[in-house]
Amino acid sequence: MDNKLKNTSVKGFWWKRFFYSVTGASNDFELGPNWFASVMGTGIIANAAATLPIFSSKLQIFALIVWCLASFMLIGLLLAAFKLLVQRNNVWKRHLNDPMMAQFYGAPPMAMLTIAGGALLLGGEVVGQEFAQKISWILWFAGTITGLISAIIIPYRLFTIFTVRQDSAFGGWLMPVVPPMVSAAIGAMLVPYTPVGVLRETMFYLCFSMFGLSLVAALIIIAMIWSRLAHHGTSGTSRVPTLWIVLGPLGQSMTAAGILGTVAQIALPAQFAAGFKLFAVLYSVPIFGFVLLWTCIATLLTLRAHNRQMKFALTYWAFTFPVGTCVTGIAQLAHHTDLPLFKWVSILYYLGLLVAWTVAAFGTTKGMITGYLFRPPPSSAKPIISIKEPYKPDNIDVDTKGHESL
Repeated sequence: MDNKLKNTSVKGFWWKRFFYSVTGASNDFELGPNWFASVMGTGIIANAAATLPIFSSKLQIFALIVWCLASFMLIGLLLAAFKLLVQRNNVWKRHLNDPMMAQFYGAPPMAMLTIAGGALLLGGEVVGQEFAQKISWILWFAGTITGLISAIIIPYRLFTIFTVRQDSAFGGWLMPVVPPMVSAAIGAMLVPYTPVGVLRETMFYLCFSMFGLSLVAALIIIAMIWSRLAHHGTSGTSRVPTLWIVLGPLGQSMTAAGILGTVAQIALPAQFAAGFKLFAVLYSVPIFGFVLLWTCIATLLTLRAHNRQMKFALTYWAFTFPVGTCVTGIAQLAHHTDLPLFKWVSILYYLGLLVAWTVAAFGTTKGMITGYLFRPPPSSAKPIISIKEPYKPDNIDVDTKGHESL
């Protein structure tokens, strides 16, 4: 490593001096909200394994270990973020004022909600079912409140403060508005543990309201992303993996609709419950079709960027959680229809999730060892510009201004 990057003047415990010397990081290392995507991507492996329509019973120990790992990651990141807020509050303020980084303030709420879901599905094996429920409730309330704040404040700043170009729409814009959808899915899992009567019914309708809040906003943003790709193309940079975030609200909405359809019978009058159960299938099947389409498009665009030497960044974690929500969403379809098609497609997506997590985890570990993931990005970074490759038939030359000449 270049010696000029090393910081050998750090005082403190030996491991701290060793860390700064070996990695070349400095006391000005940054830990932004995007780091919480690693908790999301890890926790969803456990949650998806526990809900697979087949093989889930054989993956319980694996899922439990992964959930424990994700839980420790969440605790560590929360403590580190709190320390930075106390010592250097300007870091998170700077992120809040950055048009791109601010979008990832939706990651911490979703990280908490992911661990909350795992607590219900798997935590009972470690801490007991009653305590696991308490953990889930606490994290659900914390994730829901902060997620709703994110869904309001970040778009408001995008509308009133952030300066963006016509080609600025990217998958990260979905991050602030997806947390309420995750709250809807995890909240639906908590409906059976809500007191019978008005409270349970209210909980159900609140979850379904958050389902709608997030879905409508996500569909608008997805349309903007499609428009940007059609008019301006892709950047070919490490921002490309964020295109996979489009799968997040789609898969999570299938998950939420499926769980709400299941618990409706214990929360609502029979005539309403039947409608929500039917809605779970009528909604999820068309979304399943678009999930397959976008998976193909995102794969092609990612391979194209990879062939152009796309560098690793924390955006690679966008390969994980969105794919994981597709696993849980398609698993809900399998639960409601009992069709082998949905069962095996959910397994296929789960295998893809494991591959994506391996790539993201390896790159993150390497970036932590070398230290570049901890260093602040250059302040003079140029804006990311999306471009298209000019169409050039065999007998036509296209000049730099787009004029054709035979």
